[in-house]
Amino acid sequence: MIALFSLLIIIVLSIIVVRIGSIALELTGISSEIASFQAQSAFSGVGFTTVESEAIVTHPVRRRIIRVLILLGSAGVTTAIATLVLAFVGQSGKSVITRGEVLLLGLLCIFLFARSKYIYNVMKIIITKALEKWTTLRIYDYEQLFGLGEGYAIAKIIVKKDNPCCEKSIRDLKPQLEEVLILAIYRRAGRKTQFIGAPNGDVILKVNDELICYAKEDAISKIFSHKAL
Repeated sequence: MIALFSLLIIIVLSIIVVRIGSIALELTGISSEIASFQAQSAFSGVGFTTVESEAIVTHPVRRRIIRVLILLGSAGVTTAIATLVLAFVGQSGKSVITRGEVLLLGLLCIFLFARSKYIYNVMKIIITKALEKWTTLRIYDYEQLFGLGEGYAIAKIIVKKDNPCCEKSIRDLKPQLEEVLILAIYRRAGRKTQFIGAPNGDVILKVNDELICYAKEDAISKIFSHKAL
């Protein structure tokens, strides 16, 4: 039974490690869903070539987090498999059934532990404080900073050809954009994408420009057809 309980402990520790990595990634500015997915991918050793992955590997802090997750994951998966084999090797039929039942019960408890929102929130608070105290990571809770839970949103808006804002400067659009703050613009220039950060009033909005805007959710929807980030 020692090997079986060791396996369950390894699984719990693996979940905690992934959760720490996920929260650390989230606090660097990416969404919780993407952070969770990338942390699980790194820990399990499964690679995905996506835009999100590129955004992570080009960011020095996120790259450090992923590197640690890959290292711990390679050890954790191997240890878990070896422990699972030891838990059942050389056991009689009745003992195998008993151990199987214990394993299923343990996995159910772990599943409930992993799915608990309360436990997640408590862990996030603890992990955030620990990261701030013992690491040099730049920790920011962007949801709190931008008030994203208070009716505000950051949205990616694509300027369509038939949109009245097209081919007009931000200054000329000031009356329409009074409640919308344009944080940045991604503009296609051939095969490359030009990034315009904190655009001033002289910048003219062009067709297919991707605007990163911050405003109240209803204010954005009144002006553009948008895709929330």
